[in-house]
Amino acid sequence: MQFPIISDEVRLRRLRPPSGRINMVLDTDTYNEIDDQFALVYALLSKERINLQAVYAAPFFNDLSEGPKDGMEKSYDEIIRILTRMNVPADGFVFRGSDRYLPDKEQPVESEAVRDLIAKALAAPDDEPLYVVAIGAITNVASAILLEPRIIEKIVVVWLGGNALDWNDAREFNLIQDVPAAQVIFNCGVPAVLVPCMGVASHLHTTLPEVDRYVRGQGAIGDFLAERYEGCSSDHFAYSRVIWDISVVAWLIDASWIPTTLVNSPVLTDQVTWSRDTSRHLIRSAHYAHRDPVFRDLFSKLAHFAAQTGSGQEQLTRS
Repeated sequence: MQFPIISDEVRLRRLRPPSGRINMVLDTDTYNEIDDQFALVYALLSKERINLQAVYAAPFFNDLSEGPKDGMEKSYDEIIRILTRMNVPADGFVFRGSDRYLPDKEQPVESEAVRDLIAKALAAPDDEPLYVVAIGAITNVASAILLEPRIIEKIVVVWLGGNALDWNDAREFNLIQDVPAAQVIFNCGVPAVLVPCMGVASHLHTTLPEVDRYVRGQGAIGDFLAERYEGCSSDHFAYSRVIWDISVVAWLIDASWIPTTLVNSPVLTDQVTWSRDTSRHLIRSAHYAHRDPVFRDLFSKLAHFAAQTGSGQEQLTRS
């Protein structure tokens, strides 16, 4: 597979933390966990920084699904539930993604989401890249790149996947589901920002008491998120849960919250470990997550949204 060659100048410009308002699409396995729901809501509430143009349902397979296709369909339904509670129309905005993982590094899986991503990427102005934010298996994004390699000149991929580059392995749920797709992302030369899970996004924990205080009561969407959080465990005594997926949205809002450095694109081996090659192109990789400002921003926006819609509890509102 031949991919366009991106010059170092263009690459470094694309890898700068964004300023101003950016155009974005979100690729999410929304029903797999409880953190995708928070991330989607966070993106929708951050209109001052994010123009969210589409949401794509990604495949997943675990105890909550019967297979990748079922996981994608359940994610699609969960996206609709969220948009309904936020009074956001779904028509022309939400798209079903791949119903299976990549068979290998050269065979894409077509879907509505993939076709929409290609169309939006090709339509993006040269000086305004489309930010493709992925918080699940990266099948849809890799498929779009394989079907239309030219889009790597038009997009910046921001992905929550794998573990920290100095971790003993890369066996994280998003990555391990579709290793060939992840290899496409790291090998094709697309400008990319990696937010690893263990060692980076793993700092973003919250608790049921905090969720009860700042999320529950903030309208239909706040109650929905609180119910999802409470249902994630049968025992919340001295218990916290990581909300990984808000990390990528937080980086777009304020890059100082999720510090990153430029590194050579890692080699993802077939054994699902990271290897290094200093001759490879540069990407940006996160190395820490400042937990408090991220949750402060999310909770404040939930309260503001609830106040605007007249559905929140005034005593929870914070400036």
